[in-house]
Amino acid sequence: MHVDPSTHAELIRVAHALADAARPVTLRHFRSAGLTSENKETGGFDPVTIADRDAEAAMRAVLVAQRPDDAILGEEHGHKAGTTGLTWVLDPIDGTRGYISGTPTWGVLIAVSDDTGPLFGIIDQPYIAERFLGGFGQSQVTGPMGSAELRCRAARPLAEATVVTTFPEVGTMSEGAAFQAVASRANLTRYGMDCYGYALLAAGQIDLVIEAGLNAYDIQAPIAVVEAAGGIVTDWTGGPAHAGGQAIAAANPDIHAEALTIIKEAMND
Repeated sequence: MHVDPSTHAELIRVAHALADAARPVTLRHFRSAGLTSENKETGGFDPVTIADRDAEAAMRAVLVAQRPDDAILGEEHGHKAGTTGLTWVLDPIDGTRGYISGTPTWGVLIAVSDDTGPLFGIIDQPYIAERFLGGFGQSQVTGPMGSAELRCRAARPLAEATVVTTFPEVGTMSEGAAFQAVASRANLTRYGMDCYGYALLAAGQIDLVIEAGLNAYDIQAPIAVVEAAGGIVTDWTGGPAHAGGQAIAAANPDIHAEALTIIKEAMND
């Protein structure tokens, strides 16, 4: 779908309005003594809080008022059909485990997408007051240290690289083994970053984010932000990642190719 450039500013404005709506809702409950969570996953742990649900509801209210004909895909309140060919993909708190633990690496994810994937995305970290955005010719972070252009790191060997993921087990046993095959050759591996890892990638702080078991709302905003900063995001076969599943986000094509070769070899063993 072709999006007329005349609508870019409007879509960017609405994306910021969504992030602005979600921020106070998430902060209202963050590190509060009475915060509780429910588990959405039988046989595992996938927490949800009132902050998740209310933050998404706040964003949906903005869309109903300002973009009523667009579709919505949200983690907590499901899918709403639209007629424009555009879908707002929302994760009100990516990293709820971190949120309920009081760590500041969770974030609000917002993407506006067509059937080819995300066109514009925001990774917003309300507690730090950092907002990373990318798409429609923009690539920027604003926060406590002001505003700056986002730019991924230049190429370096994997042996000098920093690799990030959220969970040490990284999906299935075979997926975890493939991740470890990459991580064992890297200079540094960090865990538990959730969406903030992708923000750090776009900001030029790390080299790779490798994950599995993702949903579309986990990855679409990060794709937009990372690609606008000059990075590359694919699935583990090198194909599109915007539907979820496995994802490898890399600072540049060289380290992407190096890591992808290792992953493919490990998955085929």
